[in-house]
Amino acid sequence: MIEMMLAKRSPLQGGPLAYAVLGTATLLFVFPFYWTVVAASRTNSELSAATPSLTPGPNLFHNFGEALQQAAIGTALWNSLLVSAAVTAGVVLSSTLAGFAFAKLRFRGRGLLLAVTVGTMMIPPQLGVIPLFMVIVKMDLQNKLPAVILPSLVSAFGVFFMRQFLIQALPDELIEAGRVDGASALRIFRSIVLPVARPGMAVLGMLTFMATWNDFFWPIVALSSQNPTVQVALKSLGQGYVPDQSVVMAGTLLGTLPVLLVFALLGRQIVGGIMQGAVKG
Repeated sequence: MIEMMLAKRSPLQGGPLAYAVLGTATLLFVFPFYWTVVAASRTNSELSAATPSLTPGPNLFHNFGEALQQAAIGTALWNSLLVSAAVTAGVVLSSTLAGFAFAKLRFRGRGLLLAVTVGTMMIPPQLGVIPLFMVIVKMDLQNKLPAVILPSLVSAFGVFFMRQFLIQALPDELIEAGRVDGASALRIFRSIVLPVARPGMAVLGMLTFMATWNDFFWPIVALSSQNPTVQVALKSLGQGYVPDQSVVMAGTLLGTLPVLLVFALLGRQIVGGIMQGAVKG
């Protein structure tokens, strides 16, 4: 009787409490973005009122124009797009290659190299700012986009992430079958590893793109206000004796929309790719 009752009940069906929790969590995550839209469409005096309005106002496009005038938002958006795309491509490719080597290839010193790679994640990035900046100056790359791109093309987290993914998703039998057929390591990587690793590469690419887009610390050191990324350009908004928070929020909204657009376009494909690419052991 118990087995029949359990069979009739769908394991994916949630109760009212589950929907209430999910609805509350959704509101908590959506409200900051909604407040950004409200603040970007109001005036600074309206935001400073004792009871600020919770509905959007009529000044959204006016504040957008003010933000574009006060800072090089257009140039910053283009620079951030170039930097994020280049860093994402470099990290995904290098991490997949290294992750495959650490996961499936046998070579001397593999464990030590992996330990050193993972160990670099525990070093605060602030410790390397001065020597890294000295290298950038000697290469005459200060205030240029390659100064932000080159130091970020390899990621220890990405290598570890792809190694763990390929250990579970890539059966050893596929590698052995490729070797029996006489395929080289490069051919095995191109024809066998890449199709299997595609879901993990998509997730790593999304995480890398968002982290690079939101990075502030190194771009503000390596770039100037004349050739900034989005986060550096936002620093110069709303300056004055009384900062104009509505203009700051408008610039923040402009800098957030591209990331939301990328996630809206690729989010479902990433989740679907993970489900389709899962391999049961």
